Amino acid sequence: MLDAHALQLVKNTVPVLRAHGLTLTRHFYARLFVHHPELKAVFNQGHQQSGSQQQALAAAVLAYAEHIEDPSVLMPVLERVTHKHASLGIRAEHYGVVGTQLLASIREVLGEAATDELIAAWAAAYGQLADLMVGMERQLYQSAVSQAGGWTGWRGFQVVRMQPESEEIVSLYLRPCDGGVLPPYRPGQYVSVRRFVPQLGLHQPRQYSLSQAAPASPAREYRISVKRIDAVDGRPAGLVSQQLHRALKPGDVLELAPPMGDFHLHLERRTPVVLISAGVGITPLMAMLQHLSAHQPERAVRFVHACRSTGVQAFASEVAHCAEQLRDFQGAVFIEQADGRQAVGASSALQPHIGRLDVARLQAEGFDLLPPDADVYLCGPRPFMQAQQQALLGLGLAAERVHLEVFGTGSLEA
Repeated sequence: MLDAHALQLVKNTVPVLRAHGLTLTRHFYARLFVHHPELKAVFNQGHQQSGSQQQALAAAVLAYAEHIEDPSVLMPVLERVTHKHASLGIRAEHYGVVGTQLLASIREVLGEAATDELIAAWAAAYGQLADLMVGMERQLYQSAVSQAGGWTGWRGFQVVRMQPESEEIVSLYLRPCDGGVLPPYRPGQYVSVRRFVPQLGLHQPRQYSLSQAAPASPAREYRISVKRIDAVDGRPAGLVSQQLHRALKPGDVLELAPPMGDFHLHLERRTPVVLISAGVGITPLMAMLQHLSAHQPERAVRFVHACRSTGVQAFASEVAHCAEQLRDFQGAVFIEQADGRQAVGASSALQPHIGRLDVARLQAEGFDLLPPDADVYLCGPRPFMQAQQQALLGLGLAAERVHLEVFGTGSLEA
C-alpha cells in the first residue's frame, strides 16, 4: 500500500492529468515504440493512428489517480482490460517495460514539476496497479490452460469455410492446425486473431467475437464473423478486416489466442434475456441466442437488432431457427434506410420497423421488451449503446441488469 504522502502526491497530479493527460499518453506511446519497436505488433496500430488508444490510456491514468485511495472501484474496468491483455499475450515482464517508459514520459512532459519525490510516488502507484493486474492475468492464463484443449499464446488455425452473412460480414470457420480439441467458452466471449499486414510490415492482432455457441462436447471448430471496414468520411479502411475479406481464402492459416472476455451470458440464471444489438454488434449475441435455444429454451428471450439497411442485416435465418426452439420469443429489427433489398435468409421471426431503434416505441406498440427480472445484453457502436443504455434506464431497468460490450478500445464512458 502507498503511504499517505505518496497518495497525496499522486492525487495532486489529477488537475494536470485532466488538462494534459492526452499530451502525456501521446508522448508515452511515441517513446515506447522508439525504445521497443517490437511492441508495435502487440498494439493495434489502427487505434494508434486514430488516437483512440491514447485517449483511452489518458482516461485510465486519470481514473486511477482519482481513485488511488480505493482502486477497487475500478475493478469492472480492470477485469475488461486484463481479459484484453491476456488475449494479446501481455506478460508480467511487459509491465516493467511500460512502467519505465511511462515514468520517463511523466518526467519529460511535466518538466520541473516532476520532482524525484513525485516520480517515486507514481512508481509506487504504478507498481501497485501492475501487481494487481499481473495477478488477475495470471489467473486467466491458468484457467485457459487448465481446460481440455486449452492453450496460451498463439495457435495456428486453418480456414475451412467462409460464409457471407451480409454485404459486409463474412463468417470464418476455423479448425486448429494441430487437429486437437478446443476449450469451451462462454457465449459472448471473443478471440484475438493475428494477421500479417503488408502495408505496415507487422503482424497485427484484432479481437473478434465467437459468433456461435460452443457445443456441449469438446469443440473442434470456432466461428468468427468479421465486418469489412471500408474507408468512409475520412476514416481509413480497416487493414486487418480488408485482409480477411479480400485476401483470405479457405486453406489459409490464422493465429488465434484462446477465448477471453468479461462480457458473456449469465449461464447460471433462468431469468429473461434481452439481446439488443446494432450492426456487427450482433455477433456475440448470436452465440448467446444459439446457446439459449439449445440449452435453456425455457428462458424468455427478446431479440432486437438495428442495421443501416436490409442488405447489411446478418444472421436473419439463424435468428429464425433459434426462435423456433424457444418457448417465449419476441424479435424486432429496425432498418434505418428501406432499400427494397432482402436480408440473407430473411424471415418473419423479426418484426420489421423503419427508422432508428426506439425502445420506448417498441413498448408503446405492445412489444414485451422488459419482462420482470430481465438481463439486457447490449452491443453495437458506442453512440448507439450510450443511447440505448439511457433509454433502458429511463424505462426503469436497474443499472446492474444492463451488460455491455465495447468493440475497440476504452470503456463506454471514455
